[in-house]
Amino acid sequence: MAMKNDVTKAMILAAGEGTRLRPLTLEVPKVLLPVGGMPLIYHTINWLKGYGISQVAINLYHKGDKIKEFLCDGSRFGVKIFYSQEEVLLGTAGGVKRMEKFFDSTFLVVYGDNLTNLNLHAMTDFHRQKKAMATLALFQASDPREAGIVRLDEDARVIDFVEKPQQEANPKALANGGVYVFERQMLSYISAESFCDFAYDVFPKLIKAHLPIYGYILDSPYYIIDIGTPEKYRRANIDMSAGRIVYG
Repeated sequence: MAMKNDVTKAMILAAGEGTRLRPLTLEVPKVLLPVGGMPLIYHTINWLKGYGISQVAINLYHKGDKIKEFLCDGSRFGVKIFYSQEEVLLGTAGGVKRMEKFFDSTFLVVYGDNLTNLNLHAMTDFHRQKKAMATLALFQASDPREAGIVRLDEDARVIDFVEKPQQEANPKALANGGVYVFERQMLSYISAESFCDFAYDVFPKLIKAHLPIYGYILDSPYYIIDIGTPEKYRRANIDMSAGRIVYG
């Protein structure tokens, strides 16, 4: 039986410059690139709202004014939006740390270049059943060298994390999906006001300290893709047009 879901806050990481998608991202931030005729971040916010998220923090850097112009205060999307303008890039974890006062209990973090329909209620239930400090959404990688590769034990606890391994990897390797459920105390493991990355800095620290970090594996019919390369961006649009991404 599903547990009551009371997670209402999430952060979308939207500060990246989208260098691999240039020239598309020279004047348009990656999260505003259209997927199925609407900006990617539109799909992300509607997905979060569908799972009870009512307050969303968004960090800004590259062309952040355009993101604010599109979303404003979030009221027309049914959420309340809080912005964090970064003068220098703080990294995936550093950006979350800067918004530490925004979080008061269990919360979500989503990479802004993700298109997904994963079941957040099921993931949050899993997180709480495991009494996790951090839970990472995982999927089977098509190319392990382009992802953060995660190894789990028999209880789904993360025992190893390698970002973009260059050596030969298991073709069935599990990859980091860039959707996280966190407990607030996890923020104490992030360096303040400096560049800090979840994959390179925080997750290895949590694993080394034997803290409860778990992997939640996506299964059918759930979908996740980052649009960070031209090939993946094209694929996301094809999949959206073909009806392969069903919400709810």
